[in-house]
Amino acid sequence: MASITFTQNMMNSTTVEDCEIIEIPKIKDPRGNIAVIEKDVIPFEIKRTYYLYDVPSDASRGGHAHKKLYQLLIALSGSFDVMLHDGKSKKIRTLNKPDRGLLIKPGIWRELDNFSSGSVCLVLASAVFDEEDYIRNFEEFKLIKSR
Repeated sequence: MASITFTQNMMNSTTVEDCEIIEIPKIKDPRGNIAVIEKDVIPFEIKRTYYLYDVPSDASRGGHAHKKLYQLLIALSGSFDVMLHDGKSKKIRTLNKPDRGLLIKPGIWRELDNFSSGSVCLVLASAVFDEEDYIRNFEEFKLIKSR
């Protein structure tokens, strides 16, 4: 997959349809499979990695958008739903396979919920934490997207 370069208009033009499932190559083995993320599996250099776990089933995570950041979300264990919103359209993706990740591009609001017991959400990000990159108010997000 080719590397992605951010453009100023990307935040405003990105839609929920631009968020795609990426197949992560796996090596099948009767002793247990191995999923491998290297080379060009994802379209950005990984600068930050973190994971969510022990999330109560009635809790919600996310609730923000990013101006420039790309993320790949992977359900390493269990399942959860990702609600994506582009300011006009909404789409829900269920993640439940450790060899598939959801690529979320800049300009997409995301909320994660419906966590199953024991679920683990791995997040690979294109940049280190930067509070300036976050949009944490949905009404502000919709205003920015409508410009």
